[in-house]
Amino acid sequence: MPAALRGGAQSKAKPRAKAPVSPRKSRGPSKVQAGYTPAKLGAAGRVGLSPAHAMVAAGGVLAVMAIVALATGDRAERLGQGTETAIGGQLANLGFRLNAVHVQGASPAATADILAATGVYKDQPLLGMDLEALRLRVEAVGWVEEARIVRLLPDTLIIAITERRQLAVWQHHGTSRVIDVDGKVIPEASPMQSAGLPLVVGEGADQHAATILPRIAARPRLMNRVEALVRVDDRRWDLRLKDGSLVQLPAVDEEAALIALEQLDQRSRILELGFARIDLRDPTMVAVRPREQVRSGGLVADGA
Repeated sequence: MPAALRGGAQSKAKPRAKAPVSPRKSRGPSKVQAGYTPAKLGAAGRVGLSPAHAMVAAGGVLAVMAIVALATGDRAERLGQGTETAIGGQLANLGFRLNAVHVQGASPAATADILAATGVYKDQPLLGMDLEALRLRVEAVGWVEEARIVRLLPDTLIIAITERRQLAVWQHHGTSRVIDVDGKVIPEASPMQSAGLPLVVGEGADQHAATILPRIAARPRLMNRVEALVRVDDRRWDLRLKDGSLVQLPAVDEEAALIALEQLDQRSRILELGFARIDLRDPTMVAVRPREQVRSGGLVADGA
């Protein structure tokens, strides 16, 4: 029997209040609803791969990479190199074999040494070459300052180098060697085949030749008469001329001394007179020592 309330009316159940709508849910449809695809998965769909399949494929690739890394450790790099070599060998059967090597930027004397250092050979698989190792071998040649190696498919190798410029022949302790503009010895260069280079002599001459030689070369009348530049006590230079004369330069301000010598030669042709010594070490004066004259009064052949 239903319960009776005051007034005799029958009790009715009150409807429950609706829960307030969450602000998060009122901002439109969720991104995980049907019809939304992230950018990368959308791109997969455009090439005919569903987003689900793309996710599975990506996960599979990551898993394989992790297994290979754990299984091989530091052998992974060697495995990649071996694969590259094998592929290079297969492609060699299709015609990708070394047939020609072109060396650019090298003198004839340097080219032979560079080719010998490469270690490459005819019909070698071109795509299996380690170009970085090849570049290092080429740059180990004394002639070479910098090298760049390029494969020109299907069968050509290009070796472009910057050659170290020969500056002088350096003579020290009875040994003659060719040096470059930085004073470094070029082991492969032969002094006998570098007769056109100036000769510098003595300790420290290799390191200071690049400073003095341009100053002498700027004065052709003097340069044409110089036989050798001799470094004295690794402080200053003596210029030994072809006629036996000696020009002594100061330890400092060589340029000023050379200007004084040039002006003196213009006035009196001192370089042609054959003095024994021209001393320019004192900036306030030029000291000249004449050569000793041959004594007269000796016997003359046939009584002439």
